[in-house]
Amino acid sequence: MQLEYFHMIDRIVDLNVDEKRIVVEALVPNASTIFEGHFPGYPLMPGVLLIESMAQASGWLQLGVLKFERMPILAAVKEAKVRGSVFPGDLMSIEATLTHQGSGYAVTEAKIRVGGKLRANSTLTFTQIPFPNADMRGHMDAIAKRVGFPQQAVSP
Repeated sequence: MQLEYFHMIDRIVDLNVDEKRIVVEALVPNASTIFEGHFPGYPLMPGVLLIESMAQASGWLQLGVLKFERMPILAAVKEAKVRGSVFPGDLMSIEATLTHQGSGYAVTEAKIRVGGKLRANSTLTFTQIPFPNADMRGHMDAIAKRVGFPQQAVSP
């Protein structure tokens, strides 16, 4: 996880396009400038970054379902709950399922667990747009390789 670059996902553990489900992992770094202010002496992963982590897991799921032909963009956080703290050094397991897709948008349900315990969950809505340019697509291809996105899930 590279918080400063908003790279929230370290690796894709499982992508099941037929079940419209993904599991990813993200190791919260032990040191980050974010923790200097959130909070001094008691570093916590900010709730907004937990939501972003669930959104990125949901985005990778959609990229798989869409065969990398369209790009998901977070449009709405319908509901989000932080149910427990996430600390530096915690390994987050993030699961997302696609509950609706059509008319250029999608809805996902996502959960974060640490050590098997639920720490956050959300219902998220996305718009799905064409990749805006070749540079963006190339950037996403490079990140896909880094996180272990299954190449068979990418259209030729």
